[in-house]
Amino acid sequence: MIGIISLLSIILLSLLITRIGAIALVHTGLSKESANLQARSAFTGTGFTTRESEQVVNHPVRRKILMWLIFLGNIGIISTISSLVLSFISVGTSGIFSWETLLLIGGLIGLWILSRSSFIEKKLAILIDWALKKYTNLDVRDYSSLLHLSNNYRVSEILVENHDWLNNKTLQEAKLPEEGILVLGISRENGKFIGAPRGNTQIKTGDTILLYGRAALLESLDERMEGYSGNQSHDDAVKEQSILWEEEDREERKEKQQAQES
Repeated sequence: MIGIISLLSIILLSLLITRIGAIALVHTGLSKESANLQARSAFTGTGFTTRESEQVVNHPVRRKILMWLIFLGNIGIISTISSLVLSFISVGTSGIFSWETLLLIGGLIGLWILSRSSFIEKKLAILIDWALKKYTNLDVRDYSSLLHLSNNYRVSEILVENHDWLNNKTLQEAKLPEEGILVLGISRENGKFIGAPRGNTQIKTGDTILLYGRAALLESLDERMEGYSGNQSHDDAVKEQSILWEEEDREERKEKQQAQES
């Protein structure tokens, strides 16, 4: 019984630690998908590709986050193995169809559902995001203050893959500024970096694009695929940004009018 409860508790704690690590990595500019992969890889000690490892190791804040994940992962693996052994001993002595077995199976299913729940993920992300901002300095101060990374704006990296909407488009064709996204730079697969790229710069498979914009919009762009659905998502983002600009213009006119009246 104690072994089963310990095992479920360790798994729950492991899920929480990797989630905290992933959100912390997102604060350093990594995309959500890449941050999740890096956090889970470091915590489990499975490793990751050479190119992704270079992006992390060369960044001091990311490197520090992964060092803690590796350290906590080593402790967690040892504890999990011990609890797993105790759980099987408990199940073996009480029988396969005992209530302890049902507790173990039900607990694992419950944890899997919790880990897949988008509602819980959003609420947990808000809580962890608040804690990281309040008790740590992981906002990468070298650019966060300069770019005013607040109101859900951030700098992020997107890796362009074969069937992505951005693939083989020039920046002029992509029209990202119309969505409220600025392209700060492009890292080619061969290591070449293009800073402040021009409109005729073509985006290619394997490029890593450094972007500035609203977090939700950057995540949507990272998941956008080529074809009609991708074009529709672009059009919707352009319309949404136009509405935001109109609201900002109205507020500015209102402030000017109030200033003149006073």
